[in-house]
Amino acid sequence: MQFGYSERCLAHDTGERHPENPDRLRAIRRGLAKRHGVEYAEADPATREEVVAVHDAEYVDEFEAFVDDGGGSWDPDTVASEGTWDAALTAAGLAQWAARSALDGADGRDTPFALGRPPGHHAVPDDAMGFCFFNNAAVAAQTVLDEGAADRVAIFDWDVHHGNGTQDVFYDRGDVLYSSIHEDGLYPDTGDLEETGRDDGEGTTVNLPLAAGAGDADYRYAIDEAIGPAIDRFDPDLLIVSAGFDAHRHDPISRMRVSSEGYAMMTDRVRSVADDADAVEAYVLEGGYGLDTLAEGVSMVHETYDGRTPVTDDEEPDAKTESLVADLRELLDL
Repeated sequence: MQFGYSERCLAHDTGERHPENPDRLRAIRRGLAKRHGVEYAEADPATREEVVAVHDAEYVDEFEAFVDDGGGSWDPDTVASEGTWDAALTAAGLAQWAARSALDGADGRDTPFALGRPPGHHAVPDDAMGFCFFNNAAVAAQTVLDEGAADRVAIFDWDVHHGNGTQDVFYDRGDVLYSSIHEDGLYPDTGDLEETGRDDGEGTTVNLPLAAGAGDADYRYAIDEAIGPAIDRFDPDLLIVSAGFDAHRHDPISRMRVSSEGYAMMTDRVRSVADDADAVEAYVLEGGYGLDTLAEGVSMVHETYDGRTPVTDDEEPDAKTESLVADLRELLDL
């Protein structure tokens, strides 16, 4: 894969004990150093105009002024430092790079993956939250739509937390489909099954809030029976994966049971879904707070595109997952 990366993202200093810290990117780089075929690319930061395409101008001004004053705690979870403004613009720019590169023909072993921080999927149009300031995946999707490089974009969010910000940005839009598999009841406690969009966006929001303890078989079933069919019907030009790795069974802040091999399986499924829809793929880093499992998860995505075949098991999904998927299929008429 090609990985978008910039040292500027390390300047976002959240403090020694914050789970979203620069060591996350350092751990990913160490893990990828052991793998074959890894390439890195720089990218220009997003512009203010490109960020304001998905965020309110007043919020963007307030955030910049907050950083200029030295930063601090925006809320109990979301921390800024003097380097956060540049890091946030850079993370959004890396996501743009990934989307543009995919649409320009980067695929297969050259599939792009943006390794930026702070993450983005909790950032709503008028506020920062959940470690996120700018919604990187949303900025990337809006950019390629505005540039005319794509007519329709699908976003699949496999982070363990629901991407409430991404959903909010596109909830009433018909040109972006947002789909998410997340842990039910976990922060930010959004993403109910019945949240399917409104107005022009009716049916273009797809949520599967799986029960705590869901593992590889549940995720495989959810993608095969719900997420994949919804994306295929939407017929996007680009599929952006909001790739968080905090559903891993050893991540410190979730109760899901996805294995490292499970991320290879999901990557393989994403690739098949995109192929069936004649779409290209781009990955954007979101969460993942166990350094070893984060690095392993990203490496599994890379190795899958580098030719490694995922190891599958014969486990069956939980009955609760099967019931939830059936309800969603009925709701969306899949």
